[in-house]
Amino acid sequence: MDLGDVILDLRSRNQPVPRPIRLPKESEVREFEDHLGLQFHPDYRRYLLEASDVVFGTLEPVTITRPESHTHLPLVVSDARAMGVPDDLLPICEDNGDYFCVDVVGTVRYWSHNGATDESWPTVAQWIHDVWIGENT
Repeated sequence: MDLGDVILDLRSRNQPVPRPIRLPKESEVREFEDHLGLQFHPDYRRYLLEASDVVFGTLEPVTITRPESHTHLPLVVSDARAMGVPDDLLPICEDNGDYFCVDVVGTVRYWSHNGATDESWPTVAQWIHDVWIGENT
């Protein structure tokens, strides 16, 4: 599944909101990598730079340009770590106390409030297509 095509599909579904989120700059993404002490998978980095301003459906993936938001990456990571999400998983979306996380090879893994699960998607693109878009259409 091509990430570019999935991003185009996702962007076409963007819903108007009173206070739109802006896309981050490359320097802001690097700053968050440094802050968290890790390097984002290239697919996740591309999503952040090209589509993290999209508002669609009920899922609210993390953002990095609005510090006061409940979706702000450091807050979501802190909350996820408190729930037991391990350091090798980067939470990219919180959903009712459960987390979708990307690992170092780009697989998106589902972490339940009860702990690790076997549910996963091989790429960020597949997760966006199957979960974010798929569950809201």
